[in-house]
Amino acid sequence: MKTKDYNRGLRHGAAVGLGYFAVSFAFGMEAVTKGLSIFQAVLISLTNVTSAGQFSGLGIIAAGGTYVEIALTQLVINLRYCLMSFSLAQKLDRATPNRHRYLMAYSVTDEIFALDASLGSSLKPAYHYGITSVAVPGWVLGTLTGAISGNILPAFVISALGVAIYGMFLAIIIPPARQNKTILTVVLCAMGVSFLFSVLPVLNKVSSGFVIIITTVTVAGIAAWLKPIQNEESKGEE
Repeated sequence: MKTKDYNRGLRHGAAVGLGYFAVSFAFGMEAVTKGLSIFQAVLISLTNVTSAGQFSGLGIIAAGGTYVEIALTQLVINLRYCLMSFSLAQKLDRATPNRHRYLMAYSVTDEIFALDASLGSSLKPAYHYGITSVAVPGWVLGTLTGAISGNILPAFVISALGVAIYGMFLAIIIPPARQNKTILTVVLCAMGVSFLFSVLPVLNKVSSGFVIIITTVTVAGIAAWLKPIQNEESKGEE
């Protein structure tokens, strides 16, 4: 069963790994243009695995910012991963050892979370590791390749690579949204709330990191209250 779950994760994570390669390629190129070495760029990708966090952190480094600025920025931008981890913890069997929980937490990203959360069954660590086995290497190798390439590619190509992650995320979220009306409703509501934060006075002053957190807590909380996920025992009783 573990091998089957792992291989399933490999198959599902292949597209994520390819998408990560494209996006991190752009990060690697930008990192070396900002003065970082190839080793430093690769080390950042290996230890962070977060596009928004890495690009924002790179900007602060290039501007000569302080450690405090970087720490606060990363906290705001990446705090959503804590919420995602809480959610995934509910899909794990209670008997899952803590060592697996810690290892899985390292590679909780938006796309990997989407794959884990869209599973119709309980989450198995082997499935998550299968995704990670192609997603993280794709992210790191993309950074390495981009850093080596330096300034060879023109600016418009780098710009195009920067939006690749959004297309990849849409490819992951659309199939389950088409199959489940609740997921579709949650996605549309999240889009609506995010739009309000971008156009309404005062709300448009809120940082993007907090917008993500507020939107996630609000929409997911209401959805969980109105449409709670039934466990297998409850389904059997019905």
